[in-house]
Amino acid sequence: MAQDQDIRTGRHCVFLMHVHLVFTTKFRHKVFTARHLKRMEEVMANVCSDFECELVEFNGEAEYVHLLVNFPPTVSVSKLVNSLKGVSSRRLRQEFPELKKHYWRAQRLWNGSYFAGSVGGASLDVLRRYIESQDRPHV
Repeated sequence: MAQDQDIRTGRHCVFLMHVHLVFTTKFRHKVFTARHLKRMEEVMANVCSDFECELVEFNGEAEYVHLLVNFPPTVSVSKLVNSLKGVSSRRLRQEFPELKKHYWRAQRLWNGSYFAGSVGGASLDVLRRYIESQDRPHV
């Protein structure tokens, strides 16, 4: 079970929701250095904060990044992704002009697709068994 400090509260709910996101560069070009990734983590943490989310983990390699984001139920994952990709692309292109050679034709840093996977403390089998084990009222 999750630690009590991990559980968040909203006005009408109590929640603990995480999503694993993976973004790849346009044409899978190997464009990122450690310096780019460090700055990107800062930018993405700020975007998450604007959405009242928390960037729990961030890592990447030359052509992709992984994020683990704790988010409230009021946030649409697709809107969060659009903002993360848009703001990071714009900021990195402004701050690192050398990236232009990798996206000149497409005018985009990121591939249009992304991976989003829900993350939780219990496996689907454990949750399924728990729900099945609940007593049903006798009608």
